[in-house]
Amino acid sequence: MRVTRNHLYYGDNLDVLRNEIGDETVDLIYLDPPFNSNASYNVLFKGPTGRDSAAQIEAFDDTWHWGEAAEAAYRDVLHSGSDAGEMLRAMRAFLGDNDMMAYLAMMAVRMLELHRVLKPTGSLYLHCDPTASHYLKILLDAVFGARNFRNEVIWKRTTAHSDTKGRFSHETDTILFFVKCEGAVWNSQFQPHAESYIKSHYRHEDKRGRHRHDNIIRSQSMGPRPNLSYEYSGFTPPYGWRVKREKLEELDADNRLYWSRSGTPYLKRYLDEQPGEVVGNIWQDIPPLNSQAQERLGYPTQKPVALLERILAASSNPGDVVLDPFCGCGTSVHAAQKMDRRWIGIDVTHLAIGLIEKRLRDAFPGIAFDTHGTPQDLSGARDLAHRGRVDPRYYHEFEKWALSLVDAKPTKRSGDGGIDGNLYFGKPERRAIVEVKSGKVGTPQVARLRGALERHGADIGVFLSLEEPNKGMRAEAAAAGHVEIDGFAPVPRLQLVTVEQAMALRDRAIRLPLARDDAPKARREEDATRQGRLDL
Repeated sequence: MRVTRNHLYYGDNLDVLRNEIGDETVDLIYLDPPFNSNASYNVLFKGPTGRDSAAQIEAFDDTWHWGEAAEAAYRDVLHSGSDAGEMLRAMRAFLGDNDMMAYLAMMAVRMLELHRVLKPTGSLYLHCDPTASHYLKILLDAVFGARNFRNEVIWKRTTAHSDTKGRFSHETDTILFFVKCEGAVWNSQFQPHAESYIKSHYRHEDKRGRHRHDNIIRSQSMGPRPNLSYEYSGFTPPYGWRVKREKLEELDADNRLYWSRSGTPYLKRYLDEQPGEVVGNIWQDIPPLNSQAQERLGYPTQKPVALLERILAASSNPGDVVLDPFCGCGTSVHAAQKMDRRWIGIDVTHLAIGLIEKRLRDAFPGIAFDTHGTPQDLSGARDLAHRGRVDPRYYHEFEKWALSLVDAKPTKRSGDGGIDGNLYFGKPERRAIVEVKSGKVGTPQVARLRGALERHGADIGVFLSLEEPNKGMRAEAAAAGHVEIDGFAPVPRLQLVTVEQAMALRDRAIRLPLARDDAPKARREEDATRQGRLDL
């Protein structure tokens, strides 16, 4: 299968890899699997009865703890007949059945699939932290072969903390870099020289610019080369020149030679012609995202685009296919789109998929990509709602998907007061609360949301329902009045929005306070959608 379009998948990445991604179709894999490094290290080694363990390892709705799924993953790896099976067996004998072992089993079965889909010229970068990096390195050695390990990249992701609780401050992440075979794609990366290096090495300047004097003759340690031993301008180096006569004459004609007072020739290397310092495996020049960063989306563990740009630039070329099986908020696919790569993103949460869709459409107007696994029409939405009523695995999935349509973030399950999501807007920050309903709806439910709106002191309440609201519900919502912020057009304080409208208008389905000049256009678009006249 040749990947010709960009694809975003909602679902378990193991299922997607096995069913949707063909052998040797991907050029570069980046993965940042969820793992809570802030948890106590020891809690990761508790057994299945350790009550705190699963909660500590939970990451965005995805849990890594020993159970049926981990046992099945372990068996799959053993039956694969690969070296990874023997390695995982040894790890289990050492670690026992605990959350760390579950994490490694779940990762091992996915590593085998990632190796399968990678082209012979492809590379894999696994982003992790020191909590489990040593175990993951051993598993990758077993899957890819130790000879195909290239680097352990250390990225300085934060600054030192004042309270480190009996240890040195933890400031770095680890990125394990493997290739599938010799001859994998590689483009050397450079970074600007430090100012101190420029001052100490590029000490000379002429009309062409700042430069340094570099060797043009061979040293004693290099030894003589007969074909490079010749006289030029009355000078014959004891061990010869570093270039052939034709090249030396060319350099001289271009005023690239400098002769010292002692009569020794040097090559002029100009600063503006140098690519810079070769990037090593310690990356301190890419800062983490701070709270004011323009690209920040408020998503846990979000990585800066510059970090992914370096990885993509080093191990892929324009037109190549980039895969991220844990794509989170979509930084990798954002970088791939920006750098003219094709991409495949997979995530198991509706929150992530909705966030990525919005991020890409905001950053790249007119972008085309296929989203798989999420409802694409009203029939699909009803099917997801039905599955949630009959299958506990999908109990909250409709709710999370519906919230993602309007860019609202789910609340914690405990103590939410009936509120399913929050949407923050404006400066200073204001809040809209969202309640999602997939079944029958009526006036009492709208009245309860109106009460919650008062109790929580929110600016706007949104009743997001699969079914159309009736006349009584509309009257109850209208009775809540309007909210008006200085300089902005007033909007209804309690708004009734259907899933169908949210699918059509996305976050514009909610009427947030807009500048008065912009409000009429937004209102016309929503009215057109309500009446089915908007061409989608």
